[in-house]
Amino acid sequence: MQYGLIGERLGHSFSPELHRRFGRYDYELFELSPSALGAFLQRRDFLGLNVTIPYKQAVLPYLDRLDARAAAIGAVNTVVNRCGQLWGYNTDFGGMAASLRRLLGASSGAAQNVLAGKTALILGTGGTSRTALAVCMALGAAEIVRVSRTGREGALTYAEALTRFGAPSGADRKRLVLLNCTPAGMFPDGDGLPFHPADFPLLDGVFDCVYNPLRTRLVLAARERGLPAGGGLSMLVRQAALACAEFTGAPVAEAEVEAVCSALRLTRETLVLIGMPSAGKTTVGRLLAQRLGREFADTDEWIVRRCGMSIPEVFARRGEAFFRAMEAEAVRELASTGGKVLATGGGAILREDNVRRLRQSGRLYFLDRPLEALTPSDDRPLSNRLEKLQALYTTRLPRYRAAADCVISAPDSPEAAADAILQDWNGS
Repeated sequence: MQYGLIGERLGHSFSPELHRRFGRYDYELFELSPSALGAFLQRRDFLGLNVTIPYKQAVLPYLDRLDARAAAIGAVNTVVNRCGQLWGYNTDFGGMAASLRRLLGASSGAAQNVLAGKTALILGTGGTSRTALAVCMALGAAEIVRVSRTGREGALTYAEALTRFGAPSGADRKRLVLLNCTPAGMFPDGDGLPFHPADFPLLDGVFDCVYNPLRTRLVLAARERGLPAGGGLSMLVRQAALACAEFTGAPVAEAEVEAVCSALRLTRETLVLIGMPSAGKTTVGRLLAQRLGREFADTDEWIVRRCGMSIPEVFARRGEAFFRAMEAEAVRELASTGGKVLATGGGAILREDNVRRLRQSGRLYFLDRPLEALTPSDDRPLSNRLEKLQALYTTRLPRYRAAADCVISAPDSPEAAADAILQDWNGS
């Protein structure tokens, strides 16, 4: 291979799509077991590599030259074969620094000390946390504290961090910025949450290096509290642009970086439809999937296939509690990977964990059809009579509006509804 990514497990990597968008070279994934790493590097049968977990430190003994930044950090994520010599770089540093500056409201430029006067709380002690340590020093953090499960290497344990920085009685009153450099919250464990932002009353922002899902549970919880919070997609794109520059000798313009970041986010985001029974979610969803060339999924159809019976039969034989549990499982599975069009059942938004999972990699559209345009139906047990439909509408309308990223005052035709959604989708 000429250019690509090495790591132990790469099945859900964004890197090939990302580097293809830069359009400079072909890019491959190459999974390696730890025992095969040394022989692969010694063959030097490549022009440039990106390196991911768990090899960012393991590659060091095989390199001939180290960039000063990579040497200081002690971790490498980019290797370039220059006339048979392997040069190591850490483009994660530049990617993370630029992302933190943007997140915390500073313009670009090395002099922007956006962490001045603050404590940086870094979760994890692996290769990415070493990069975060260097970035926080460069951005002017007054204090840097590392946190790990074991407390080794001078880190605090999670319990110690809570005692020191959490709760109003905490002894340390510095403003905090939290950086998650652990896999907590990464696909497929989207429920992972290393800390809840509510644990830290002086928290000023959250940066999560995880980029799959697009918005981790940590990021969503921070945003719900009005804090600036971002995931790792921006860092991923920016470090890749810097790696591309090392591979080719030509820098990638900022406008191209922004365009690639926006395009990648859009391709990985799921378009989610929520709304009342008979609002047309399935019909509109199929139209959208066809127009966008995407997979279509429906939580009710998933339940019917899994249970081998219709929705009314599920209610009659197993009850509503069983149906809601199956609905939650459908949401968990169908929302775990992005890039599709997903129609949800009318009651899916009743559970907060469903809404959170849908938001992690989705943009939620509420098809807001007026009550008089909705129709009772025998295949919807909770709205098979007009009075039941009216009661559901009154109860659920505030929940739909609260969950939605965009409200579509649904026109008479599915085509018009699809047009309105696509107008927002393409501009979001």
